[in-house]
Amino acid sequence: MLTAIVLIDTDPNRIPEVAQAIADQPGVSEVYSVTGEVDLVAMVRVREHEELADVIADRLSKVEGVQRTQTYIAFRTYSQHDLESAFALGIED
Repeated sequence: MLTAIVLIDTDPNRIPEVAQAIADQPGVSEVYSVTGEVDLVAMVRVREHEELADVIADRLSKVEGVQRTQTYIAFRTYSQHDLESAFALGIED
């Protein structure tokens, strides 16, 4: 499982609509409205590296109202939650 953290600048008048449109994209597990220098943070989780371009460059960045994205790829996860098994439920290889 690959995880990308995507920081998103949006049209300030459309934050809720943009957040929901992003959350509806396959591969996007969560979207947070946040304080600070960006408007939204999206968590993208995919199985293959090539899928990142499909989700982020081809779909997420083209959502109406998205003005700019900045993407960070996670190397390791440090958590008390087993996200890999949570996302594997019901998925067959």
